Amino acid sequence: MKPHHAVPFPVLIGDLGGTNARFALVHDAASEIEALPIVHTADFADIEEAIERVVLAGASRPPRSAVLAIAGPIRSERITFTNARWVVEPRRLITRFGLEDVVLLNDFEALSLALPELAAADLLPIGGATAAADEPLGTRVALGPGTGLGAAALVHARGTWIPIASEAGHVDFGPVDARDLALWPHLERPHGRVSAETLICGHGLLNLYRAIAAADGRPAPLDDPAAVSHEGMAGSDPAAVEAVERFAIYLGRLAGDLALTFLARGGVFIGGGIAPKIAPVLRAGGFRAAFEAKEPHRALLAAIPTAIIVHPRPAFVGLTAFARAQERFGVELAGRHWRPDGRQGG
Repeated sequence: MKPHHAVPFPVLIGDLGGTNARFALVHDAASEIEALPIVHTADFADIEEAIERVVLAGASRPPRSAVLAIAGPIRSERITFTNARWVVEPRRLITRFGLEDVVLLNDFEALSLALPELAAADLLPIGGATAAADEPLGTRVALGPGTGLGAAALVHARGTWIPIASEAGHVDFGPVDARDLALWPHLERPHGRVSAETLICGHGLLNLYRAIAAADGRPAPLDDPAAVSHEGMAGSDPAAVEAVERFAIYLGRLAGDLALTFLARGGVFIGGGIAPKIAPVLRAGGFRAAFEAKEPHRALLAAIPTAIIVHPRPAFVGLTAFARAQERFGVELAGRHWRPDGRQGG
């Protein structure tokens, strides 16, 4: 892995999701970040318009470089979002805004970079397991349902933290118990199969609600994921109540699978926009029971901590840490770092 070329300050950092895009400026290695208004991706034709109207119009100083986290795989000169119409073309950003460097990361890869930086106040524990004192460098997993379902791991090796991006939200997800078998025939299958994201995201919660109502012969008047979570937490719609409870169980199952996959002794941390809103249900027991129900490794899972990330902008923590001290992180930038005049960084 080549030594990193430090990106020049001020650095524009961005957490670009399927529904919202969050921007901020990091002026130097020691300053507080300058947060900018949250952007709804649907309100702007493209990222360039959003930067022009929100970043350049509202920032105290124009950026010289950009480190952006994107909700989708990064594998070409033209990056499309998994759950939004935006397209990011780094060379266009360099030309239009006079940037000296553009670095692109996966959104949950960026979130994983924040895990060593988060304080106790930024986390809401689920269950009684806590990170052991002898595991300060244990592998960690970031997982988060929002518009979609993202996941990444963070592994410590050779003196550095190495993020591992993934598309774990699109793995197959099958029924386990009798209730699952009753619900599965009623699930919408957007891509012809049931993946984790079919159930464990905003639309997945709505999909689950409708399947529960159909399986029980009940009406399903709610047509928005936020309404399902609200009514489920309020206890006013039986199908919504069960949908939120099953959502927590399914999230726990996937979290446990990822903990086993990466042997994440440092913990599994739940981000995204949904988890904080349903925190009481996630902490009620179903999530943790599903997380640990992985025989013959129940004891191993029981010792792995899980928590909800309650920091309002955790990806900013990871992006800022990376912008300030790239040498702390073993991020492979080949194919993800652009400079002017056609030069490829990394």
